[in-house]
This record gives sequence, C-alpha cells and structure tokens, in this order.
Amino acid sequence: MPQDVEFIGYLPEERGLYRKMKVGEQALYLARLKGLSKAEAMRRLKYWFKKLEIVDWWGKKVEELSKGMQQKVQFITTILHEPKLLIFDEPFTGFDPLNTKVVKDEILFLREKGATIIFSTHNMSSVEELCDNITLINKAKTILEGRVDEIRSAWAANEYELVFKGKVTVESNSHYSILDRKEDNVSSLMKLKTKDNITTNDILQIMMKTGEIVSFNPALPSMNEIFIRAVEARNIEIDK
Repeated sequence: MPQDVEFIGYLPEERGLYRKMKVGEQALYLARLKGLSKAEAMRRLKYWFKKLEIVDWWGKKVEELSKGMQQKVQFITTILHEPKLLIFDEPFTGFDPLNTKVVKDEILFLREKGATIIFSTHNMSSVEELCDNITLINKAKTILEGRVDEIRSAWAANEYELVFKGKVTVESNSHYSILDRKEDNVSSLMKLKTKDNITTNDILQIMMKTGEIVSFNPALPSMNEIFIRAVEARNIEIDK
C-alpha cells in the first residue's frame, strides 16, 4: 500500500459503497485499507458510529440505508484515519439541515486540528461558513480566487447598512438610494446604495443630521451574489 494513502481522505459526491455488504463490515474493511490495525479501527469506528448516531445500522446492508445514512458512513470512512489532506466533493448531499450542521461542525473541527481541506461545492452558503480561500472555476478557467473575506469586501458595491435609534425618515436622493428598510419603535434598519462619488464620511455627515446612529457597516454581498455577478460580468454560460 502506498504510504501517501494514509495522509489523504477523499469523499466523492457519488456513493462509493458496496451495496450488498454490511455497513460495519465494510467500514472496517475500508479502515484497514487506510493502514489502521483491526483493534484501532474498531475503536475509532465505535466512537464515530456513536457520535453520528448510526450504531443501530452496523449490521445492516448498505442498500438498506437512506442516502443520508450512506453519506454518514462514507464521511466516517473518509476521516477515520485522521488524514492530513481531506478532499470533500459535495459532502452534504442527502443530508437534512440537522445532519448538515453536524457534519459541518466536524469539518470545522478537523480544520482546527490542522487538516488541509479541499472543498468542492455549488452551495455558496457553505463556502462562506467553511472556506478561508476560494477558486471559482468555469470550464477549466479560473474566474475568481482569493480569501473569502477579501473577495466579499472587494465586491461590496457601495452598499451600507445603518441602524438608527427609534424611528427615522430617510428617503432616496441624489447621494444614495434606499434599498430596504425595517422599522419598529426601538430602531430603524436601512440598507442603502451610494453614488460612486460619495464617500462614507459624506454619508455619515448626512445621516447624523437625520437621527442617532447605532451602527454603520458595509453591506457585504454573499458569495452567492458574487458568484452570479462574476458569471454575468463575463457573460459565462453556467454548466448544468
């Protein structure tokens, strides 16, 4: 067995389990292929099967499991040998929101422990939650790359969120446009877009005359919005 296999974990989008084989038997087999002794593999499998609440499925055949359950088994066999490099391809396929959160938390924990993680997904909200750096690729060409926080800041399109104390009256004018607003007796939240020649200091000076400002922050676009803008800016046809 090549030694490098011990340092790599790969979770494909498509199911890669033997459907007629029992879950526990298969998990143990795959763990042994990754270099674990039988005793150590059993110890780790018991821990993860209990943690992901699939102990009762140990003796079942893979074909008896739902897609989400199969994905849990694949996730366990991917990380069981504690690889230094993990490659996840759409790891949340088949999961409900609760199990998605459970697996996300585990991925973040693995990152904190020092694992390098390559994450392939079309779910931009997961990118925001999990990734430090991204590369947007279309037909083998890099469209966008860099740190997530820096990209979001760079793509902020002169949009800001203000919170005022109490109710205030603010209308669109030649300096800015009001995109959204929410008000109650306690505070007023507004999202606005400034003209290109207007600075943040200009806006603050204007708004300070309107009411008491509680907070003023750039309205950073989501990665989903940036993905759409980047594709539309280059007139790219998205592969389906």
